[in-house]
Amino acid sequence: MPRSDAPEWQCVMVLWGDKYDVAVVNRLICAIATHTKRQPRFVLLSDRARPGLDPRADLRAIPAFWLQEVFRRSGCQTKLSMFEAGVLQDDLPALYIDLDTIVTGDLTILLDRLPRPDGLMLLQSAILPLGPIGRFFWRMTKGRKYARGNSSLVVFHPRYHHNIAAQFVDLWAKEPSFWFRPMIADERFISWASQAVVSAIPNSLAVKLPAEFMSRLTVLSYVWALLPMVRARRGRLIAVTLCGLDLKPERLLALPEGGRVTDAKGRTLIWSDFVLGKTRQAIISFYSSPIL
Repeated sequence: MPRSDAPEWQCVMVLWGDKYDVAVVNRLICAIATHTKRQPRFVLLSDRARPGLDPRADLRAIPAFWLQEVFRRSGCQTKLSMFEAGVLQDDLPALYIDLDTIVTGDLTILLDRLPRPDGLMLLQSAILPLGPIGRFFWRMTKGRKYARGNSSLVVFHPRYHHNIAAQFVDLWAKEPSFWFRPMIADERFISWASQAVVSAIPNSLAVKLPAEFMSRLTVLSYVWALLPMVRARRGRLIAVTLCGLDLKPERLLALPEGGRVTDAKGRTLIWSDFVLGKTRQAIISFYSSPIL
């Protein structure tokens, strides 16, 4: 059945500087469009014109406040610009996706998992779980302790979350520094500001590659790969993000079968079909296939 031309959701990406070229954006757009059953509106927030950008993408300027050099470092506070009023359409649900993510399924499944209209979903990051338990500690400590997520994927409806950008701007105006701990990284601030409604993206649908497939004890990678329930869950994944400079695709694709790479945290990835299941071939296919 052909899809309607009217977009039913918006897929948001952010690109500043020269770390990624436009081909990476175009490859991700092609993959998402291939798998989705509902027409998306692609939005690229950028600091400049991007010649060669896929014509399906709506190129929008990142507001000047978020382009301060201090926000474009490892804390990635520039990503918070997507929550500023007027940047995204208020009438469409949104899914933000990092550019170093492979997509092998329909991302609208994640939109359908949003538990409430004003909810927000992140990948689980720290030990304290996103959701009711995290909110309990957040309330008991008056916001000092809270569950943290990873912002490689963010599912939300823009109309309900302009407060995230507005709160950061207000805190920065009081003192232009990262004096308030949650301000040190975009994902920390998103987690803190949305703690009342935040929940975790199911790890049966999307994961961070380091958290899911890497370990400081390599034997554990083999143990997890042997478990039928784990193998089945990993087989259903629709998105895997390759977060971390040690895990860029060109480095992975250069590894032989069974090769290993260790990140700065001492976690080792075993580059084999046995350990990674379908994910290894998905990465190879994603980054080797021509851009349509």
